[in-house]
Amino acid sequence: MSLITVGTMAFDAIETPFGKTDRIVGGSATYVAYAAINFVKPVQQISIVGFDFPKDEMEELKRRGVQLDGVEIVPGKKSFFWSGRYHEDMNTRDTLITDLNVLADFDPKVPDSYQGAEFLMLGNLMPKLQLSVIKQLVKRPKLIIMDTMNFWMEIAMPDLEEVLKHVDMLMVNDAEARQLTGQFSLVKAAREIMKMGPQFLIIKKGEHGALLFHRDDVFFAPALPLEEVFDPTGAGDTFAGGFIGHLAKSGDISFENMKRAIIVGSAMASFCVEKFGPTRLKEVNKNDIDVRIQQFKDLVSFDIELV
Repeated sequence: MSLITVGTMAFDAIETPFGKTDRIVGGSATYVAYAAINFVKPVQQISIVGFDFPKDEMEELKRRGVQLDGVEIVPGKKSFFWSGRYHEDMNTRDTLITDLNVLADFDPKVPDSYQGAEFLMLGNLMPKLQLSVIKQLVKRPKLIIMDTMNFWMEIAMPDLEEVLKHVDMLMVNDAEARQLTGQFSLVKAAREIMKMGPQFLIIKKGEHGALLFHRDDVFFAPALPLEEVFDPTGAGDTFAGGFIGHLAKSGDISFENMKRAIIVGSAMASFCVEKFGPTRLKEVNKNDIDVRIQQFKDLVSFDIELV
């Protein structure tokens, strides 16, 4: 089954308590693709880059099974660039530089060759662009997942509310869920969000795991305790790639299978944070992933006798 992923392909400059990198490939679509391609082929990318985006990175993605027909290359302009510094707790960060560059003119187009895709992952972008992609699809995918952020809630709330009516699942962090609904309780926030359109909701809690909601059902998955976290950039997008990659591989979008997909997504995210950028994701193989998923299974498995 095929998967379309829409988002940024960019450069990041990252500083954490463990080190820094001045310029490394990043972007939401990049992370989603490197995670999802372990489970489903093809991954059909829609994004925009400038003349400076590395050709060898494009070739690496294509070699792994990522189709780039939907990636616009703009001569004479630079790729999107973001710079940030993480605090000691690695959960908070300061944005130092945001250069939109080509992203300021991004008008995503769905190639004819992508029509008929069963799964769609809408990375964090302007809600109008997310809705544009949905409306360009002749046949509605089996599952549409979207990511968003507090910035769009502040400046484009009507557009965000509109696109929420057209998706099956929203992925946000706990602060964003509270901001979107005005509810402090995440359970109450989940109910309010599902009234807006999505049947399913994932609330990410960083190093504290993730919650999955559907109607009255709730599932919690922990994050794997790691000895060292070098760079959390892209972990959420990597989680999304692993999650939707597993669903696309199996073709099963039931709540029960989404529980498994959360563990797969969490396993992929745990790799992502071990090195700067998507470096670690390029190194892992099926055996590495299987071992990591087993670690998650062992983490939450126990026997208990009810007296």
